[in-house]
Amino acid sequence: MGNDLAAFAKENGVKYFMISYTDLFGGQRAKLVPAQAIADMQKDGAGFAGFATWLDLTPAHPDMLAVPDPDSVIQLPWKPEVAWVAANCIMDDKSVAQAPRNTLKRLIAEAAGDGMHVKTGVEAEFFLISPDGKTISDEYDTASKPCYDQQAVMRRYDVIAEICDHMLALGWGAYQNDHEDANGQFEMNWAFDDALATADKHSFFKFMVRSVAEKHGLRATFMPKPFPGLTGNGCHAHISVWDKDGKTNVFADNAMELGLSAKGKNFLGGIMKHASALAAITNPTVNSYKRINAPRTISGATWAPNSVTWTGNNRTHMVRVPGPGRFELRLPDGAANPYLLQAVIIAAGLDGIRSKADPGRRYDIDMYQFGHTVEGAPKLPLNLLDALREFDNDKSLKAALGEEFSSAYLKLKHQEWNSYASHFTQWERDHTLDI
Repeated sequence: MGNDLAAFAKENGVKYFMISYTDLFGGQRAKLVPAQAIADMQKDGAGFAGFATWLDLTPAHPDMLAVPDPDSVIQLPWKPEVAWVAANCIMDDKSVAQAPRNTLKRLIAEAAGDGMHVKTGVEAEFFLISPDGKTISDEYDTASKPCYDQQAVMRRYDVIAEICDHMLALGWGAYQNDHEDANGQFEMNWAFDDALATADKHSFFKFMVRSVAEKHGLRATFMPKPFPGLTGNGCHAHISVWDKDGKTNVFADNAMELGLSAKGKNFLGGIMKHASALAAITNPTVNSYKRINAPRTISGATWAPNSVTWTGNNRTHMVRVPGPGRFELRLPDGAANPYLLQAVIIAAGLDGIRSKADPGRRYDIDMYQFGHTVEGAPKLPLNLLDALREFDNDKSLKAALGEEFSSAYLKLKHQEWNSYASHFTQWERDHTLDI
């Protein structure tokens, strides 16, 4: 993209830049900056009051400056006079250690120091719903098994095709779009990339999907479980590690089981070792646990794990190895912070490689039918509080992610849990009034 945002604006007819950062809860925050001012902002950053967003800061803290990363700049395909650019947060001339993009960049650098280049892809599922959020947007989308329903996807062709056209124009390598397993649910896929590039694209994708949906009078949600009885929104992550030049897949070894090298098995071992703790990051909301601990859905399967197990090409486990040189983590959901998702995968994987972690026994059974026969595999947390406790107890994972980040995340997420726990619900009235 080049390093001069002012020149980028002049060459591409950009009038405004959205200098954007993502807070601990995955909220996207931005300032709209005229192109005439972008040179100064690129040098010094745009000022934010960090306390006003979900970061562990106070009103007394000095300005937090969001310094745009010109390599991330994306001209909005649906509004070309505006360009979005991801920013790195600094305060008092120091990197804000708890900021998610900074956390990811530090872990990428740590992996690079060990000669590893992490590449990932994500499968971000979403629902197209009514503006009030109460129903899916297509009244005719009622099949009990709606996955890949060609009629339903064509009824939303205008929205899906517009988003896909934008990804193609941006050079993302978009390659397939489908109606997913829930009524009103869709998935769109683009090519895997370096972990930071994937995180930036993931962040922008969520912004783009919401924006295009709103343009068509609809609303898009990545909420993990927006409707009872329907399959939730996953965000499966495909993971591979390459050499320092990014040219040779060091996870690939056709002589090994499932084509996964010894280093790949150790990385997977780190994921398995820290699974219950990393759920606090990959499944970060109260609602997340309505997806991974859900009863059978209308379609017949939740497509979400509830135990820490791995397998070959079998979608009923937390991790599957669909082919040589990579594996798919099926735990994350639509609420996962794009930057923290990548960061926690790298943190757990690096620990696995350094400790030569064994992923344990491979299971090839149908976990939905025979999961009760598995002995010794931990169950995933039942709720956000359990996940936070697992994360807090995982000293090595907290250290890998950074003590400042981990402390801030746990503090704010415990506040969120306490807010939820103290909220009065209709369920309590329905079940307790006559006791």
